[in-house]
Amino acid sequence: MKYYIIAGEPSGDLHASNLMRGLYGEDPDAQIRFWGGDLMKGALDEKGVSSDDDFSGLVRHYKDTAVMGAWDVLTHYGKIRKNFKTCYDDLLKNRPDVLIVIDYAGFNLPVAKYAKKNGIRTYYYIVPKTWASLEGRNKKLKAYMDKLYTILPFETDYFGSKGLDVTYCGNPVMDAIENRVGKDESFDDFCTRNGLDKRPKIALVAGSRKGELKYNLPVMLKAIDSFPDYQFVIAGAPSFTYDDYREYIEGNKNVTVVFGETYHLMSHARAALVTSGTATLETAILNCPQVVVYLMWGGWFSNWVAHMFMKVKWISLVNLILGRESVKELFQSAYSFDKMISELKALTSESEERHKMLSDYDELRERVGGPGCSVRAARAMVADLKDTIKK
Repeated sequence: MKYYIIAGEPSGDLHASNLMRGLYGEDPDAQIRFWGGDLMKGALDEKGVSSDDDFSGLVRHYKDTAVMGAWDVLTHYGKIRKNFKTCYDDLLKNRPDVLIVIDYAGFNLPVAKYAKKNGIRTYYYIVPKTWASLEGRNKKLKAYMDKLYTILPFETDYFGSKGLDVTYCGNPVMDAIENRVGKDESFDDFCTRNGLDKRPKIALVAGSRKGELKYNLPVMLKAIDSFPDYQFVIAGAPSFTYDDYREYIEGNKNVTVVFGETYHLMSHARAALVTSGTATLETAILNCPQVVVYLMWGGWFSNWVAHMFMKVKWISLVNLILGRESVKELFQSAYSFDKMISELKALTSESEERHKMLSDYDELRERVGGPGCSVRAARAMVADLKDTIKK
């Protein structure tokens, strides 16, 4: 069968690459055409796709399609229109058995609408977080999507209650962490390989968008002077280069940046300061105690907007999945330097707070489920497609 997959950012590229491996395993004759990145290209190369396969292959790299924020949308409107046209034309020319879209709702929802209108079956894998905000998108999901494949237990119930056809297969983060290269590497080897000293580490995970970096990294770096016995290490985002961090860390000898090492860093760090999002879940699964720090532009105004439009009590996936505050969230007006330092000191010591958080992480891993999400999602998709074709 023919699969057309769209992933628009680094995390989508990672999870889509694992899904591709699952699809190849469940459907040996699978042909996969995609918008994505190097990891998806790697999954295709592993399969050893024949050069005479005129369907499979990379159509457009996510680096050529990524647009973030209202200003980028306005200034890149022509580029965005061109990308949509390219995608629409390519879909109709190649007519896959199914379109599988991954996150990236601003691009993927209109594409799904177009595919559905033209008789192409549509699946959403890693669904937009409408349970947190923008609930109006649920109508679009119901109109444009044949099936949703969710990655969080609570969102499965949420989408089911909205009348959507939904299947929970586990979380792909579990696969990414389980399959990482060098997962048994020692602390000393990790430090030597990355040119780090042997002091215990505090990880800084400051986001993958320029705005997140601007408002969160300087605040996180203020903690350095309070922890002279630790080395601070920034997890460099795939979308950035060292130059993106230079202005924040130049002249500070007790902080460095490593790229492509986020999981290794989290697994070896004593504790971490983390922005919201998937990173909080990854940090927990890797058993690293964390404080969530998330600030935005605009002071009181952004604080008001955030609370007006957010439909959830917490911003970290750890707390959302557990249904209680396990990790401390210093979000907007809840942030203060003293709170950040106090929480971080508790987590770097053998405190009750640290041990309670690590115990909560055990419960979290049980709720999320073990590795194998990508295979389970692929199996469910292939089974649904076969049933559809029979009908």
